Amino acid sequence: MEEDSRGSRDHFIATRGSSVCSGFLHFYRQVASARIIASTRGFVIWYNGHMSVAKIKKRFYFAFARYFRHFANRVLQRWNPRIIAITGSAGKTTMLNLVENEIGDKAHYSHDANSAFGIPFDLLGLGGVRGSKLKWLYLLAAAPIKSWFRRYRQKFYVVEIDGERPHEAEFLATWLKPEVTIWVSVGKSHAIQFEKEVKNGHFKNVEDAIIAEFASLPQNTKSLVYIDAASKAMTSATKGIKAKVKAIDKTKIKKYVVYPNSTDFTYGDTTFHFDHPEPKDISFNLLVLQDLMKYLKLPFKEDFSGIRMAPGRCSYFEGKNNLHIVDSSYNAHLISVASILDMTKRMHAEHKWLIMGDIVDQGEITKEEHEKLAKLIADVKPEKVILVGKRTKKYTAPKLKTLGISAVATLDPRKALEYIEKSTKGGETLVFKGSQYLEWVIEKLLKNPEDAKKLCRREKAAVNRRKKWGLDS
Repeated sequence: MEEDSRGSRDHFIATRGSSVCSGFLHFYRQVASARIIASTRGFVIWYNGHMSVAKIKKRFYFAFARYFRHFANRVLQRWNPRIIAITGSAGKTTMLNLVENEIGDKAHYSHDANSAFGIPFDLLGLGGVRGSKLKWLYLLAAAPIKSWFRRYRQKFYVVEIDGERPHEAEFLATWLKPEVTIWVSVGKSHAIQFEKEVKNGHFKNVEDAIIAEFASLPQNTKSLVYIDAASKAMTSATKGIKAKVKAIDKTKIKKYVVYPNSTDFTYGDTTFHFDHPEPKDISFNLLVLQDLMKYLKLPFKEDFSGIRMAPGRCSYFEGKNNLHIVDSSYNAHLISVASILDMTKRMHAEHKWLIMGDIVDQGEITKEEHEKLAKLIADVKPEKVILVGKRTKKYTAPKLKTLGISAVATLDPRKALEYIEKSTKGGETLVFKGSQYLEWVIEKLLKNPEDAKKLCRREKAAVNRRKKWGLDS
């Protein structure tokens, strides 16, 4: 055993044994003082100090992730599925749900998991950390045990992969080496995470850093990569890779008709139907899906009525006072916001209201992105605009004013709800995009309270965060 003392209060203890599991015996002897462990290839790291759990995880992110990847790989090697990876700045979960609609129970899907931790947790059948941080202790102990007994029988593994931080997509790509990769989009989501890469001289700008991160998946794909033919960045990043690259021209969708509660896409003699609103941008997803089914030699279904969609992604709900609610409150990056606003502009509906939250994780480009947001909002020509969040209030509202649009801007979701309840007359279509607890506002406007379980952020930790804001659920 070796001990590395860093200062008078923080200690890192490392043990090596014939098995990673041997470290746990030492852990339980130290449990009163040790707080976190990480391990990979038989090397166990114990932390005994005063750094917060969040800071430890950030500092040793990939060390901890390798520990879980090591055991998840046992499951993966035993299973040996055909792997279909889905990546991009926005639209990944929608693509995964579309694939699930087609392949059904022939595949296992990484629902609610797309990170260096989430994918190993998914393969090991571990639920991740929700609620108490002490669950880390359970996860660390359970991983080696689960790795021996977890079994999958499905032919395919359809996995969503994020590039939220530098090297995360690469970390997963070099391990999973998918047969097929679907690269759905590229934009400046989580830009703040890549600023250090630029400052250190690794890339000229944030865009290049993000593109390189997502490109690690096509570079590690065995057979087939789908990209958007309209994206110069994707085309450039996939030149010379070993896998076949198929550029999909989404302009082949000739007709797009969207209402608050339905959407139809027409391609030749084929009509793709949804019983909720979808942005025109998913034309790419639909054409990829059609071609993917040919590649996999599986039948293709054009009707997407009743498809399982993730909460907070273009869900439709009936509201009180005959309101029509379009819920896209899961998150907001400019690329996804632009897609939703284009959908709203094209939507067959009267009295369109926009309720927008902040665009987060933008770092130095926060002001620039929120001023771009103002221009996108103005292009919709909505009847009313409600902005919720300090960034939209500071940057978007003043820009909208110069464009001739007066917005209601607030930091408090309760004020937004109060304005909606007092000012709507009935029959308005309310389109929500962004977080800032907009799901709470939607919940209070629902005609059927039972629909609340279909909203995003229903987990205990999210409920507790809302309660701290005084937002009861």
